[in-house]
Amino acid sequence: MSDPFSEPGSSSSQEDCPKISFMIHTTSCSGPDVEASSTLSFETSGQGQALSPDECDITSSFLSFSVSSSSPASREVLQVPKPKSHLTTSFLSVSSLSSPSRDLFTSQRLVPHRSSCGSLPQQLQKYLQNFQLSTKQLLRIKDSMLAALEKGLKKQPRDEAGALPMVPTYVCSLPDGTERGYFLALELTQTQVEVLLLHLMGEEKQKAKLKTQSFPIPAEVITNKGDKLFEYLAQCLARFLDDIDTNEKYFPLGFSFPFQCEHNSLNQCKLVAWTKDFHCTGVVGEDVAQLLQTALKEHCKNYCIEVFAVLNDTVGVMVSCVCEEQPCEIGLIIGDGTNCCYMEQTENIAGMESQVGRMCINTQWGSFGQTGEVDDIVTEFDQLMDKASLNQGLCRYEKLISSLYLCETVRLILATLSEKGELFSGILTPSLMTKGIMKLQDILDIIDEKVGLAKTKNFLTRQGLVPSNQDCTLVQHICQTVFVRSANLAAAGLAAIITHIRISRKLSHLNISVAVSGGMYRGQTQYREIMQEKLKSLAPECTLAFVSSEGSATGAALVAAAALRLRSRQEQMSGILAPLHLSTGDLEKMQSQMRLEMERGLSKETHSVATVRMLPTFVRHLPDGTERGEFLALDLGGTNFRVLMVQVRSPAEGGVSITSESYTIPTKVAQSTDVELFDHIIGCIVDFQAKHGMQDRVLPLGFTFSFPCSQLGLDKGILLRWTKGFSAMGCVGKDVVELLREAVKRKQHFDLNVVAIVNDTVGTMMSCAYEDPKCEIGLIVGTGTNTCYMEEMQNVGTVEGDEGRMCINMEWGAFGDNGCLEYVMTSYDKKVDTASINPGQQRYEKLISGMYLGEIVRYILLDLTSRKILFQGQQPSVLKTKDLFPTKLITAIENGSQGLQETRAALEEKGLLISADDAQLVKEVCHTVSTRAAKVCGAGLAAVVEKIRENRQLEKLEVTIGVDGTLYKMHPNFARQLQETVALLAPKCQVKFLQSEDGSGKGAALIAAVANFKNAQHPT
Repeated sequence: MSDPFSEPGSSSSQEDCPKISFMIHTTSCSGPDVEASSTLSFETSGQGQALSPDECDITSSFLSFSVSSSSPASREVLQVPKPKSHLTTSFLSVSSLSSPSRDLFTSQRLVPHRSSCGSLPQQLQKYLQNFQLSTKQLLRIKDSMLAALEKGLKKQPRDEAGALPMVPTYVCSLPDGTERGYFLALELTQTQVEVLLLHLMGEEKQKAKLKTQSFPIPAEVITNKGDKLFEYLAQCLARFLDDIDTNEKYFPLGFSFPFQCEHNSLNQCKLVAWTKDFHCTGVVGEDVAQLLQTALKEHCKNYCIEVFAVLNDTVGVMVSCVCEEQPCEIGLIIGDGTNCCYMEQTENIAGMESQVGRMCINTQWGSFGQTGEVDDIVTEFDQLMDKASLNQGLCRYEKLISSLYLCETVRLILATLSEKGELFSGILTPSLMTKGIMKLQDILDIIDEKVGLAKTKNFLTRQGLVPSNQDCTLVQHICQTVFVRSANLAAAGLAAIITHIRISRKLSHLNISVAVSGGMYRGQTQYREIMQEKLKSLAPECTLAFVSSEGSATGAALVAAAALRLRSRQEQMSGILAPLHLSTGDLEKMQSQMRLEMERGLSKETHSVATVRMLPTFVRHLPDGTERGEFLALDLGGTNFRVLMVQVRSPAEGGVSITSESYTIPTKVAQSTDVELFDHIIGCIVDFQAKHGMQDRVLPLGFTFSFPCSQLGLDKGILLRWTKGFSAMGCVGKDVVELLREAVKRKQHFDLNVVAIVNDTVGTMMSCAYEDPKCEIGLIVGTGTNTCYMEEMQNVGTVEGDEGRMCINMEWGAFGDNGCLEYVMTSYDKKVDTASINPGQQRYEKLISGMYLGEIVRYILLDLTSRKILFQGQQPSVLKTKDLFPTKLITAIENGSQGLQETRAALEEKGLLISADDAQLVKEVCHTVSTRAAKVCGAGLAAVVEKIRENRQLEKLEVTIGVDGTLYKMHPNFARQLQETVALLAPKCQVKFLQSEDGSGKGAALIAAVANFKNAQHPT
């Protein structure tokens, strides 16, 4: 007898002959209650030699035939009719092999067996072709998932059809490497409790998992009262800590709780529903963190354990990988179930009160497909599997991906094809019809490239089958096809998420890491390879790196560590920023002080020593809408100036129209002499008139001159000092209107009628008064700040006359120069003042205006860095740069509608490369400083409107404030906070704020118009 396992041409000796045993067992049944069986067995051996386990291998083969089902339920699923009789026959053989033969057999059975789709039987191809998804189908799944994701984020309405749950987790910060201390994690699974202790040393990537221990969950615990479960968890923690004999007593704790919860904060969450055979009473609807905390206080009395976070296992998977080179911002589980989480821009999440930073969102993507999105890819076998599941019609996407359902789908395919005669010669065993008989490891073994064929045969024989090689090959192909579909669908879902992240962050290309866990991913490298390859076509604008997770427990401990760091940092921040938070009492005191200084400035006796100068402007009237004509305006506020021609018509004729030209004053002219400077200005006016055909016309001109002046009349202003880079000799102490008129005289055949010199704040008031007759206050809040208002002449002691009103230019920026604001001055304000070009002056302006707010922010950030609260204690050299934070940058940083991505981008333009946590901190500092500025400005305005009300002895004043300036107009919060402060401090005044349009140009022309009209009525 030749050895069937020998090489061709070889022979076996008598000594190598195997011992063979046969057993034939036959059972027949003619009815439900009548059954007969018989067994025949015998054995043979060469030379009577016994077999030694060390000298032989055992191979087995089973031949089974059955025409029955194992249970009524199985018959119902497979629609197999109940037979009237059945026959089962089994054949068993055991043989020994010599070593050479054994080695040869081993090598042969490791050869992978694969068949291409084209070599499959046509009938089998028909069944499997629906599992083979095209790129077009996967792109459609991706687009549907993306739409469901965005609907879920909006939650308008919350239960909108087709929306993913998108549950906020309140995990807003990831570890940054600076965390220090001992942190506990508690992970609850279906069968056990895992306790983990993590020691972090405050150095990036240096974490040490000191110890883990698992505790089995007694069956009675998961079906008892809820307090029994949490009592058991606390006892596990106490036992764990007692066993390691630690000297530490305080432990922040992260709790990985794999059940659906509704979070209100990181450590406040209510259980929505139990799953996974848990049925503890009295827990649904209760705060899980509080229940655990109560149990810890009762049963861990030797330790102080504080619950910092309750999180989903998917979130724990993501956070467990943050110490990699590129921190993971997506967590993915593909095992018995599937889920995905990712870091979302907080402002994109409906219902979030804080609109800054990022938050981890638990997508609960397994529920995708409830409204038909996957109907066209669901096969008949998926439908059979769904029908037999405990949650029929639910978790459609999960049932196409996760191993729990994938195994059942494969089993149903094998059973169905066997019943139809396509496999195993039509033999259908009871084992093959038993739900749950196939496990993930079976699938992974079957598709293994090296030993898959042998593993396939072993699995099938365990089910009572005698498979042919062709059967094994087909089973491998079936498993591979369903396995690949799972990977492709997971890739489609992941493609939707990374595409959303890329678009929301406004990136042309996204590089991101994904933390992955679960048996499907870990069990076969090809699952990852399939996903990565498919993602290239589904999301070509994204590059992913997959990182194997260390487990949810590690992530829970790290979340607790990050939460403790944030709390500690926030406590320090609160202390540092506390002096900038002004109380209502502080603001009321400031309002009273401003009122006192206003009275001193108006009084002839105290005007010279008042910090608020209260300068008369000699503007006695506001526009009343009857003004008509054409007027010139000259706006000189720096090295760029404008010449304007303003036409004032009735509203029906178009109202006010402006034609303007901008001109430059070269530095050498600005720093030359009075003659050169004003001759240059006149030359520009002549050029403007020539361009617009006005050479022979002499129009009234309003002159906006934005340098410090002492105004002695409407058309007379004495220059007190130059600023803004000007230093022309022969100007200081002179009347600038007269210098302009002298230049006109030097220009032959040219004339100008200068009727008013105007401060830009007054121009703002006049510009708005033309639109709203109730506008009697002008405010500028930009690079600098100032206010003017209409005061009763009887109160203006520095000008003769008691009748009517006059606009007063307050020059309020100097308020506080006498030390009356010392109680609100912080150490940062004092540093800004000391480093300024005018120490001790303009103290009020330095608390408000855009020129100084950025410097206050910079000094605070330097302090935070020195305390190791910011930038991990490493001070960027660029942070030492003066004027690093202009108003435009502060506005960009605080713009809540754009989130932290734009904040980081704005700071990176300045050379500050910072983390999301640091960006949020910088944003908080900017918000605190700008909020104080708005409130301080509001306190001053409240003093002004209250004075107007009291002047007129009104119970209720209605007044409009005309406003200009980039800080007010462009900053996202300044205007609102200013208005709220005025309303708080002046409740008897109804104040309207009206933004000015070109106050320095249009306003100057309107002042000229009003003056010209009044002069025409009362000629001198």
